[in-house]
Amino acid sequence: MSEQHPAPFSLVEHWFAERGWTPFPFQREVWRAYLAGESGLIHASTGTGKTYAAWMGPIIEWLDENKHQASGIRHQASSVSPSLRVLWVTPLRALAADTEAALRAPLENLGLPWTLETRTGDTSSSIKARQRKRLPTALITTPESLSLMLTWPNAAALFADLRAVIVDEWHELMGTKRGVQTELALARLRHWRPALRTWGLSATLGNLDVALNALVGQSAVCSPQSAVSRQPPAVGQLPTTGNWQLATGNWQLIQGHVPKTIQIDAIIPEQIERFPWAGHLGLRLLPQVLDAVEQSESTLIFTNTRSQTEIWYQAILDARPDWAGKIALHHGSLGGDVRAWVEAALHDGRLRCVVCTSSLDLGVDFTPVDRVLQIGSPKGVARLLQRAGRSGHQPGRASRVTCVPTNAFELVEVAAVRQAVTAGQIEARPPVECPLDVLVQHVVTIALGGGFVASELLAEVRTTYAYRNLSAAEWAWVLDFATRGGPALQNYPEYNRVVVQDGRYVVADEAIAKRHRMSVGTITSDAAMRVQFLRGDTLGTIEESFVARLKPGDTFVFAGRVLEFVRVRDMVAWVRLSSSRQGVVPRWAGGRLPLSNELGRAVRAKLDEARRGVFHDPEMQAVRPILELQARWSRIPASDELLIERVKTREGYHLFFYPFEGRLVHEGLAALVAYRLAQRQPITFTLAVNDYGFELLSPDLAPLEQALADERPKTKDECYSGEDVSSPLVLCPSPRLFSTEHLLDDITASLNATEMARRQFRDIARVSGLIIQGYPGEKSTNQVQASSGLIYDVFARYDPENLLLQQASREVLERQLERSRLMNALERIAAGRVVVVEVRRPTPLAFPLLVDRMRDAVSSEKLADRVRRMQERLERAADR
Repeated sequence: MSEQHPAPFSLVEHWFAERGWTPFPFQREVWRAYLAGESGLIHASTGTGKTYAAWMGPIIEWLDENKHQASGIRHQASSVSPSLRVLWVTPLRALAADTEAALRAPLENLGLPWTLETRTGDTSSSIKARQRKRLPTALITTPESLSLMLTWPNAAALFADLRAVIVDEWHELMGTKRGVQTELALARLRHWRPALRTWGLSATLGNLDVALNALVGQSAVCSPQSAVSRQPPAVGQLPTTGNWQLATGNWQLIQGHVPKTIQIDAIIPEQIERFPWAGHLGLRLLPQVLDAVEQSESTLIFTNTRSQTEIWYQAILDARPDWAGKIALHHGSLGGDVRAWVEAALHDGRLRCVVCTSSLDLGVDFTPVDRVLQIGSPKGVARLLQRAGRSGHQPGRASRVTCVPTNAFELVEVAAVRQAVTAGQIEARPPVECPLDVLVQHVVTIALGGGFVASELLAEVRTTYAYRNLSAAEWAWVLDFATRGGPALQNYPEYNRVVVQDGRYVVADEAIAKRHRMSVGTITSDAAMRVQFLRGDTLGTIEESFVARLKPGDTFVFAGRVLEFVRVRDMVAWVRLSSSRQGVVPRWAGGRLPLSNELGRAVRAKLDEARRGVFHDPEMQAVRPILELQARWSRIPASDELLIERVKTREGYHLFFYPFEGRLVHEGLAALVAYRLAQRQPITFTLAVNDYGFELLSPDLAPLEQALADERPKTKDECYSGEDVSSPLVLCPSPRLFSTEHLLDDITASLNATEMARRQFRDIARVSGLIIQGYPGEKSTNQVQASSGLIYDVFARYDPENLLLQQASREVLERQLERSRLMNALERIAAGRVVVVEVRRPTPLAFPLLVDRMRDAVSSEKLADRVRRMQERLERAADR
């Protein structure tokens, strides 16, 4: 194509040259593949040009089709601009404005008469009304807004000229129900436009073949062009593998061969306590954080929770009041106007520092940002790379991220994540498989957008990766549930959402149509209340569960201000500015990130090095005194070893287990081990978990030896390969205690699985349309929970085979307890060694677990005071 019609390519190349750029080979390859009618996935480092790799293909195609306008002369967009040709799907509304600016630049400079608009929850009602009649040439939207457009009766006509769909940040979508929602929407668009090309943009992803399959909707096997593609990258760089070609089909997986240097370091405290505990260290490093901000032109400070964002912003402002107006905060609960102002100010270089959450994780291009700080551990390799890429967001520029530990053991994680990055060990993101709640919602959506024939829609749905194995029985159940609510709800008209007319499934009731359009989407969270001044602007939203605990006159910190709560009316929390300088910080659900599998593996490898006396990294040198004390009092576990410590205190008998598999896995593992131990003798345990291990506390001695003695004896050589094991009690794993056999039954028995499923069912009920939050009237979270709980009980009693009940139980195991990772952990433990060490006092590894359990204890003492006294006692023992 480029040889036959060189002019369009030349115009684009010239546009690059005017900006001092040269297109990368992978960008040109994407353009050629697009012009050849192919779809695919673009995988390249953040800031290396993925956006223009995807965007310039459609532009070159239009220039080639309209050669008389390919002269570079600017044309004004008019009412006769082309109809919708390109749909750009973004996972975050925050990305829409930035993406629009990036896409608009070549349109204006090359003189294309295209219109470019966004359609998200922030788009004005007047623009939305106009778009219902005619869509722009290129539209930037979200999965929710795209699904909502599919409910329009004229949707097929509006998408009639669509050439390409580009899904940005596909790695963020594909592991969620929003990704499944996107897959279904793409299948519908391909139904209307069989030649539609689909391109995804992705970075920091480990399972690229699966990602491509989920994107293009058909099975494809990837094979590297050469063995070089498998070689690890150079130290300090992301993988620089070459392009990948698909073995079959018109799809390509193209990797950008653009080296991107990532600098990962940490702020190391001058003094480190030998008994660290989670969360205590962060703000102590505020002076060093301020120095880092001073040294940079513009800095992003990432936190893992919105609460941390508010706390750190306030702390920085208190320490440097002269920075007022030059620093800001950004998280998803702030109002759209506030977020837009912060993003624009970052673009323009007006802000010295922004404290933010994952709301700025993704592909927003803030060129002035030259440094990123990460408060606390990122808990994942991909997450740290994503955030690092916000700095140096240009090809050829290095990205630098500095981690600020909130406890000393997080320094081990920094060293581990650097090693994982060097080795190219990035987490895979498995897609969600066959969520029927999303499919029920989609069936109603398509019935509302013109209707469907059951057999045709089934064939369409099966082209998606998520539903490739959808059975005929499951499809029949979905249709029955959408039309009459199943046997339990068939007598309630509001659940008879879809009807059959002349062989087509349609929505005939306007009230049902309105309710469905208001509830399209898969994002579920606690009810959000607007926060608004009595006389003034809306600041954003906070969860109803937090507001419910406030009394008039209480103060809280939000949007970087101390606010006084006045009252709640019409689901609005009315506030005024407070003269106080202190207030409680709202807590949002889902804030604690678990350690990822790749980072957990890297942490175990770093500890194994420390066990052998290897401390190469500066972070490992900093924690060396702690680890040496751990080795002196107990031992540092090897990478193939499960360490169990047992100690008796005034509280009772403690068992500390250290699998280093992440908090979610440990929640399930702790309950499982406690249950299996309790099967040998009646005993009660108190549980505590963190990312490194878990604690079982009991008033009586647990039958650990009995549980571990059922295994075939192993020799000392088998267990220790010649190590001196005279001190520890060395045992091999019991097939019962750490077995995957009967895992489902034991997990169900060890946890209140029914209550967990009831809670999970709340989200499933929302997605499937069984309950509509906020319509009619405004239901509180408690009311929604009560409604979903009632429906759950009705199904359990009158429709026990309901597939949504089965889905709720499955999601508890797969998403909340990470059953697959739990099974892998059990298999790893069973294949390795178990070492039980009797210790005289809690060790440095055990101390954070003790503190975490104390957080939940009722005490009139401040937690920090109690912890300090414990530390003093242990420090005295360590010095003896």
